[in-house]
Amino acid sequence: MKITLKLFASLTDYLPPESKYTNVVALDIAPETTIAQLIEQHRLPEKLVHLVLVNGTYVAADQRAGKTLNEGDALAIWPPIAGG
Repeated sequence: MKITLKLFASLTDYLPPESKYTNVVALDIAPETTIAQLIEQHRLPEKLVHLVLVNGTYVAADQRAGKTLNEGDALAIWPPIAGG
């Protein structure tokens, strides 16, 4: 099934080179793939996965292992924001 993965800020380093400027990559994933599995498959460091949204809805860290993705979903991930 097809979903869209959007990575922001320093996480764009984990996208394919052709997607780094758009922050977006279309993925074909197995049905019943969870958010946690997708994060692991793309080798995103757990400490950098902070804000996770599916179709604009926040998914808490303790729900990511059980939350499966559906056809057409948009998964967006941001690292912690630093600054001052």
